This record gives sequence, C-alpha cells and structure tokens, in this order.
Amino acid sequence: MTGLGSGRARGTARARQAGEEVRLLTGWGRAGWTAATVAVPADGAEAEKAVRRTAETGGTILPRGLGRSYGDAAQNAGGTVVDLTRCDRIVSFDAAGGLLRAEAGLSIGALLRWSIPRGWFVPVTPGTRHVTLGGALAADVHGKNHHRDGSFARFVRSFRIAAPAGTAEITPEGDPDAFWATAGGMGLTGVVIEVTLELIPIETAFMSVDTERAPDIGTCMEMLARGDGRYRYSVAWVDCLHRSRRGTLGRSVLTRANHAGEDDLSQSGVKVADPLAFSPREVVRLPLAPPARLVSRTGAALFNELWYRRAPRRREGEIQPVGTYFHPLDAVGSWNLAYGPPGFTQYQFVVPNGSEDVVGRAVSLLADRRMPSLLAVLKRFGPGDPSPLAFPAPGWTLALDLPLGIEGLSRLLDEIDVMVADAGGRVYLAKDSRLRPGLVERMYPRLDEWRSVRRRMDPGGVLVSDLGRRLGLCGAPQPSAGRAAAAGAGAAAGAGALAGSQR
Repeated sequence: MTGLGSGRARGTARARQAGEEVRLLTGWGRAGWTAATVAVPADGAEAEKAVRRTAETGGTILPRGLGRSYGDAAQNAGGTVVDLTRCDRIVSFDAAGGLLRAEAGLSIGALLRWSIPRGWFVPVTPGTRHVTLGGALAADVHGKNHHRDGSFARFVRSFRIAAPAGTAEITPEGDPDAFWATAGGMGLTGVVIEVTLELIPIETAFMSVDTERAPDIGTCMEMLARGDGRYRYSVAWVDCLHRSRRGTLGRSVLTRANHAGEDDLSQSGVKVADPLAFSPREVVRLPLAPPARLVSRTGAALFNELWYRRAPRRREGEIQPVGTYFHPLDAVGSWNLAYGPPGFTQYQFVVPNGSEDVVGRAVSLLADRRMPSLLAVLKRFGPGDPSPLAFPAPGWTLALDLPLGIEGLSRLLDEIDVMVADAGGRVYLAKDSRLRPGLVERMYPRLDEWRSVRRRMDPGGVLVSDLGRRLGLCGAPQPSAGRAAAAGAGAAAGAGALAGSQR
C-alpha cells in the first residue's frame, strides 16, 4: 500500500464539508439509532478524499451501503459515515471470463437487472438483493449454495480500497492478509471503491425447485446433508414454536434448487417470450411503522401453522423465477416495519459438524419459552474462507428473526451464545446487535491476527463503527459509546421522522 504514515490524534473537531449532513442511522432491525455526519460521494475519488481528510483531521469514518446490516455494523456515532450508494456504475465486463468490474455501491439487485438478460448471475447472493457489492464483501455474505460454492469473497478477484495508509488495488495473491482482513472485516479496514467479481453463466432467469416437508429438525438436517451433491442451492424454513404430540419439534420445509435450463422450462410446460427476462418488483410496501409490533406469539404460531400446511409434502421440478426463490421478502417493501417501534434482531449462529445437537437444543429453548420467530432459516455450510473474521465454517447455521421487547429474550440468546461458543461456533457480526464482548475472542480466535492487519491499513484507528466499539474490535469494548451520541435525538423520533432517510 502507498502513502504510509503515522496515525494522528483522534477526536479533533472538523468542519462539515458541502453536501454532508448529520443524520440518525440504524440497521435493518431498527434498534439503537445513533447520529453521524453522512457524506455521499459521487464517485470513488470523492470517497478517497473523505478518507484522507478524516485521517488528517483526526476524526473517524466508516463506509455504508444500503443499510441492510441488521445491527449497528454500518453506524459510527459522532463520526462520519460515507454513503456509497451513488458510486454504483459498472466499469467493465469481460464476457469471455465473466469478470465484472463495478463500483462498490452497485447493488446486487441492480447488477442482476443488468446481468441476467445477458446470461450471467451473481455467484453468491444473500436473502435480499438490496445489498451493495462493497457491503457483500465487508460481510463476506453467504447464500443457499455455501455447502457447494462458499461465500462471496471466494469469487472476488480484486478490489480497490481507500484506507488511511493509502489507496491500493488488493488481490488475494498480491496481499492475502489485506484481502482476507477486508473480506468479513465489516468495513473496518478501509472504504472499498471498486470490486472485480466473477459471475456465473445461466440459461434462464428461472430455478428448478424441489420442495419437501420434514417432521422434525433431526430429519430436516439429515435430508439437507443427503442433498449436498444433487443441489447447488438448499435451505430449510423451521418452525421453532410447534411441538408435536410425540414431543418432536422443528418441523421444516426444505426448498432445494438448481438453475433451470431451457430444456427444464420446455419439459415443465413453461412458455415465456424471453427466458432471460428479469424484472422483479415489490408487490406491497408498508408505508410506516405501526404503533405496536404486528409479530406476537399467537400470530407467529398461526403463521407457522399455515406456512407448514401450505407446503407440499413433496414436489419436484417446480419452475420459479430467481427472485421468488432467492429474495422472497424483497416483494414486501419495508417489511422490517412490521416489528413496530422496538424493532427486531436477527440472530444467526454457526456450529461445526458434530455439534448438530446445539441446533436442536436452541430450537427446543425457543419452543419452550414461546419465542415468536416467523423466519427461522437453517442452512448447511461448507469450508470457510481464510478470513480471520469469516463467519461460515463447515457445519450448520440457524438464523432467527425475533422481535425486541419480548420478556426473557436477552437471557435466552445469552444462553444460546454460550452453547454456541462452547461448541466452537460463532455468531454472525453482520447481523449482531447484542453479543457480549467477552465471547468475541472465543468465537473468533484469530481476532488478534485481524487487528494486526487492520493496524497496518489504518494505523491511526480512523475506521470505527458502533459494532466495533461495542465488541472491542477497534479497541476496548464500549457498550454505551454508540448510544451516547444519539442522546437527545430520541429513538422514537428517529424511528418515526427519520425512518424514510435510512439508506
């Protein structure tokens, strides 16, 4: 990297630049609002200037994309947040190798609108298309195909990053430490400006989907493991409230799929004018947050019953649009508002192979304590990335959407945290909003290795987030540091008047 220099003292006030404004920010879970100065650069050069300016004046800075991290990963209380959503241009595309060069603010959704009609698909997509390429790299997102293809960074061939130590083009061969510290590094090594990503070829904008019900969590896990070689994509929805008369729990609906070819469409009798046409849209949008959450124990139990019963016992070869299979919730705009003013947390953990009992015990605890989770998702992971902060590891991951404000929720998740850590597992930092700092070192034993690379890229500690402060990633843990900066603004005011300004 170029431009190496000593770090300057932090905390120095600086004048806000033109086009910047102080705003309240939160994650997709809509809890823990904090205030920051938001800069919206028009291109990578402006983003680089913002990093240099902040390093010189002793402030703190953090990149932000579309705000889909569930917790406080994209917030920087009292500092600067660089909103990269205007940096969304496609720079180049090599059709021979499927190599795309694009600005880091390009969303997966915008990329798919461009690439699918040309016969290309993103190699890894999370459960929403409203994620930028820079955010996907920072969180090293995974999808329904991790058991086969791994996570997002495995398909990144290079990226350009503006760090306080200098701006550089990083490849996994040229600077593997910087590459893998940034992949999964939650934006704390620099502001990614451009990404070169390898796409995968497809014949149609459809999936061939097999659906099957499982009576309990153990059977579900066996079925997922058996399908590893047959399906590129697999996922299971799990009912974490229902317990059968025989005492079994975790009844599930598995959906496993491969990309559909033109022959699959023909054999299924599906006729379309253009098999590569792709135009996803919102079906409905929640206009504002209701005064109280819409998710209750009774409502969740009813939803889970209907969802399980409407699924076929077994159905093979159903043709579904790619948006329906990969991003079903994107059809409901602002669906996170349904959890009301308290917001919600998405809690996701992974445990290694051989610790399947932890998943069963977690589901049992959720059922015993009647925790209303509508969206409990189980997936199987393959080998993880070399990143010190990589979340995926060979084993099983369970993700849960849980409304905040439910009595006993914090105690329950603390219990599961310990179970997960004891099993050699970890929670996903991109979704975390409440993990105790003392467990981070156990869950991520290579954390010091990551800190060492971070110091090389950011010697003055300029890159800071509320998540980093809370968990001690950027120094000693400061549980209340983020919330203090928002005092006086009021979480209720932020959730109401400023909800529309969240990016």
